[in-house]
Amino acid sequence: MGSTTSTTSYEAPLPVVLAGARGHGRWHLENIRRLQDKGLVRLAGICELTPLTAEELDGFSAPGEPPEQSADFGALLDSTGAAIAVICTPIPTHTDLALTAAAKGVHLLLEKPPAPSYAEFRRMADGVAAAGVVCQIGFQSMGSHAVPAIRELVAQGTIGRVDGVGGAGAWARAEEYYRRAPWAGRRRLNGVDVVDGALTNPLAHAVATALALAGATGAEDVTGIETELLRANDIESDDTSCVRVTTSSGGRVTVAATLCAEHPDEPYVLVHGTSGRITFWYKQDRVLVQRSGHGPEEISYGRTDLLENLVEHLEGRADLLVTPASTGAFMKVVEAIRQAPDPVALPDDAWYRVPDENRRVVRGVDGLVAAAADTLALYSELGASWPLRNEVSTR
Repeated sequence: MGSTTSTTSYEAPLPVVLAGARGHGRWHLENIRRLQDKGLVRLAGICELTPLTAEELDGFSAPGEPPEQSADFGALLDSTGAAIAVICTPIPTHTDLALTAAAKGVHLLLEKPPAPSYAEFRRMADGVAAAGVVCQIGFQSMGSHAVPAIRELVAQGTIGRVDGVGGAGAWARAEEYYRRAPWAGRRRLNGVDVVDGALTNPLAHAVATALALAGATGAEDVTGIETELLRANDIESDDTSCVRVTTSSGGRVTVAATLCAEHPDEPYVLVHGTSGRITFWYKQDRVLVQRSGHGPEEISYGRTDLLENLVEHLEGRADLLVTPASTGAFMKVVEAIRQAPDPVALPDDAWYRVPDENRRVVRGVDGLVAAAADTLALYSELGASWPLRNEVSTR
């Protein structure tokens, strides 16, 4: 997954512009602060429709002047001389902003999902490649040192032949989550694709990580996709869904997700072998190896930050971890979900509300999510009582 380093010479600290500094962007703001303290980057500018307050910018006044702020992304890149742009804006804006930066020779950390459709993804990836800039896609789990370690365990035959890979994400989101932005919980907005579903945005890491551990990262690695999309909340998109991908090598990858869990827990990816299994809790960088003839072994790994990796790549010290090409398979899943029939509304008796948390819970969904990852089966094949509509699309 390496990438050719730009011929431009860079010296730390590299000037960075952050587009989208609120919401999830606050995480990027703090991460830039961390890397600035290490002398690797300098926050040169922030692109927001409403400027950040002095309180929100606390810690960025030294060294030097506070970062420049503007709602005009292109002008801000010019005035700051940015080397890197971190883009954490609404999903439908990713491609145009990425291409704006690329046209100015600015390298990118682009938040996931990289685009709301495969066509927009190709327009972004092809444009970035033509401009000769480097683009890192923000799947932070791909920075986990557990990923290459698991691949090595599989290559060594530690769990026998791999039969398939499962993924499970049982999370909870309050109803306010779907009112956090006009595009939240939408499949389309003003005629433009958004595709803000459980598998494509909040639990996108489960899909991308499962595909990576199955050795299916490029678009050409996907030959078939089956989807089951449902919703308990009064939204347009899915909040409870599963997908099964058939890979070009004949493997199966099944990922089940919900934002309506009874007991929210850490998401994980499960590699099934003929003589064992490997469980990877990707947010915790924690791995459990279970195999015939051995006791269970749990290992914790470190993680490389993706912005730090991008800086090191630009300085010629590291390969890029998450190139656009390595997210092609994930984008094929996004496209299948985009093209699938609209999610089925669950009947009123299939869910209940938790008043104190103002959220909806789907009865029995935790067990179904786990069972899907464990058996590589879809909800409908596990005997779910919900009305389901299955859509199959092929590359």
